[in-house]
Amino acid sequence: MVRPFIRSICLVALGAVCVAASFVAAPTAQAQTWPNKPVKIIAPVPPGGGVDILSRAIATKLQAAFEVPVLVENKAGASALVGTDFVAKSAADGNTLLMGYSVLATNKFLVNNLPYDLERDLIPVVYVGYIPLMLVTPPSFAPNSVAELIALLKANPNKYFYASGGAGAGAHLSAEMFKHMTGTSVTHVPYKGNAPALADVVGGQVPIMFDTMTTSLPLVRNGKLKALATTGPKRSALAPELPTMIEAGVPGFEMSAWYMVFAPRKTPPEVIEKLNAAINKAITDPALVKQMTEMGVTFVGGSQPQADQFLKSEVSRWGTVIKAANIKAD
Repeated sequence: MVRPFIRSICLVALGAVCVAASFVAAPTAQAQTWPNKPVKIIAPVPPGGGVDILSRAIATKLQAAFEVPVLVENKAGASALVGTDFVAKSAADGNTLLMGYSVLATNKFLVNNLPYDLERDLIPVVYVGYIPLMLVTPPSFAPNSVAELIALLKANPNKYFYASGGAGAGAHLSAEMFKHMTGTSVTHVPYKGNAPALADVVGGQVPIMFDTMTTSLPLVRNGKLKALATTGPKRSALAPELPTMIEAGVPGFEMSAWYMVFAPRKTPPEVIEKLNAAINKAITDPALVKQMTEMGVTFVGGSQPQADQFLKSEVSRWGTVIKAANIKAD
């Protein structure tokens, strides 16, 4: 009687071990076979813009690397909330990704009742790259350098104005950070979109604006705007003659429109590693580098922990700026 009893216990124990092992092995097996069906990159913007173009370029490279279809689906709306929330609530299997951008770091402080939690629901896979902004003025505006602009603003507090595409937009946040870091006082003029704001700067109605290089540089080249500096961590390959804001005398000033691939938070680490490696390889492709450089994009790449650290620093930095300036979204 004892031996059958012991044998039963052993069989039960063995079964338990097998069940436990199956749970441990499942994510590993999934990661080994991933991807085995089409992968979607959600672009949380309308078709045609920089985020969309970059998403499609990366998708093409991943499709070649993984030998499965990699599709881009646009889910635009509400400052990227629609697309971001869709990915945050998707299955954590590596088959639904997000091409996130810098608005994700500011939405946390500008949008009430976010339907997702950035840190809890999403994991950054890789920091893809960035486009710096430019500090631009009308050609007739007196200052010809950042130092001259700061001196003019300090001598005339609250006399001058700066334009942006709306409260909480990148141009607004950049200008508020500039005010904070230089001790100047300039009045915000928010517009309903970037295009009318930039048009009024070109026309001389508003003398100061931070704008992306993609839209401003052509206007600088044809003499309709004057550029004083760029806002990236290093000089732009598109305009190497322009100093960075740091070089121009504002230590620590850095502001770029960045792009980062995200996945649902519980995606297996092995899948994240595969994605990270594939995207890092993709952004070294000479043809892709040339295409994106012409759009103003500087590729970054790096590990998943580096992307995570960068995201945390952006959330912290912009939270400080938004709270200090009491910025509210339109």
